[in-house]
Amino acid sequence: MDIVSDTLLYEGKAKKVFATADPGVVRVAYKDDATAFNGLKRGQIQGKGAINNQMSNLLFAYLQEHGVPTHFIEQVSERETLVRKVRIIPVEVVVRNLAAGSFSKRLGVAEGTDLPQALVEFYYKNDELGDPLITDDHAVILGLAEREELEQLRSLALRIDHLLVSKFSDCGLLLVDFKVEFGRTPDGEIVLADEISPDTCRLWDSETRKKLDKDRFRQDLGDVEDAYQEVFARVKLACAQLPREGRSV
Repeated sequence: MDIVSDTLLYEGKAKKVFATADPGVVRVAYKDDATAFNGLKRGQIQGKGAINNQMSNLLFAYLQEHGVPTHFIEQVSERETLVRKVRIIPVEVVVRNLAAGSFSKRLGVAEGTDLPQALVEFYYKNDELGDPLITDDHAVILGLAEREELEQLRSLALRIDHLLVSKFSDCGLLLVDFKVEFGRTPDGEIVLADEISPDTCRLWDSETRKKLDKDRFRQDLGDVEDAYQEVFARVKLACAQLPREGRSV
């Protein structure tokens, strides 16, 4: 496939999206830019773009092998990947296994407390509003998704959680919580999109509970680059080899 194109379709906080010769396929280029607190804190994490791209591809391929539909097609470089063009559903789906972050702050539950079951939360994907927590009824009333689609998002998120908890356990990592986004293909299929990386997951060392994710940037804990590199090295080892293709196009 001819992937050479300078036509920028979209630039977000962490990625640029370019057109390709195929209108149903886009090229995603990952950046080293880092943001936190809805863009109020900004910086760079050296090598983050390459790590997040390759780690996401490893995990998307793993999820696809276990029946989770994703937008992943093919990695073309350390920082660039071809994906199916989708329309992102403006509902961020967060799955929590341990208390941390906004959950601990909102509800007064000590960070690190094991939850009796995986918790799924929906957030309205809107930077201007600070990505607020919403209910199913909010999402339906705002026209973000149909009720049946929300149930599908919840079911897929729990399936993804089950698979990721197992894979990260193989890496000596605790999956504290994570955020995923989904998109609709032109034919209406809902697929996993965006990325799975230390930017979108809280990951702690299973034995020491050392934080190995974006919280090191958020909380000025230091050794941010080292943490990202360590997570990627563990995931790469657990996945054995880097996938090149997600599906044929």
